[in-house]
This record gives sequence, structure tokens and C-alpha cells, in this order.
Amino acid sequence: MRTKIIIILLLSISVLGCLSVFTEDIEYTNVEVDEAKIMVDSGEYFLLDVRTQEEYDAGHIEGAVLIPYDELPDRLDEVPNDLPILVYCRTARRSAIASTTLTDNGYPDVYNMLGGIVDWEKKGYPIEK
Repeated sequence: MRTKIIIILLLSISVLGCLSVFTEDIEYTNVEVDEAKIMVDSGEYFLLDVRTQEEYDAGHIEGAVLIPYDELPDRLDEVPNDLPILVYCRTARRSAIASTTLTDNGYPDVYNMLGGIVDWEKKGYPIEK
């Protein structure tokens, strides 16, 4: 009986130890378009557009830097690590992937704009062409 308790205790400790690895991961924060607008207006964020060049040319948020999400892993040196980063795409699918890429690479302050530029435009916020 004592051996079973020791085995259960050791297994529990090892499982809990593994769980702590997952809770230490840096995660990004989802923000609604209205909050993102306030962030953009503050000028204190690096604004990252992760769509394609064609989408960017059709209209983007003023001040946004284009790095398509699938190129981001190879272009991280273009993203500052000393500023909060606001990431957007068309609807928030690609920006969620890009936000994960950033946090997985140690960027501590990453925000994903839910609804993307589609919701941005629905709110009547300006875009630049």
C-alpha cells in the first residue's frame, strides 16, 4: 500500500511539473477593434499587417508595416522587441497565427485585433491606399 502511495505521489509531482512548463508560455492578448483604434491613435504600438501585398495595397491602417504572416518567421529582425505589437489581418485568422509566432519567439507584449480590417472598416475607421 505504501509503495502505491509513493508511486501516485511521484506521478502527480511529475505531471504537475510538466504543467508548469505550459503555464509559463507567453501568450498574446486579443483586442476588439474599438480598443485597437485607441491603441493605434496612441502611436505607442508597432502596427503589423500580416496580409498579402495585394491586400495591403488595396487598403491598410495608416502606419502599418507589412510582413505577410507566412514570411514572419524569417523576418523577425524587422519587428522591434521593445514596443508593444498590434497585429491585424483581414479577419483575425492569420493575425492569430502571427501573434503566436511572435510570442513563441519571445515577444512579450503582443495584441491580436479581432475582426481584422473587415471590422475596422465596418466601424468606419480610416484606411490608407
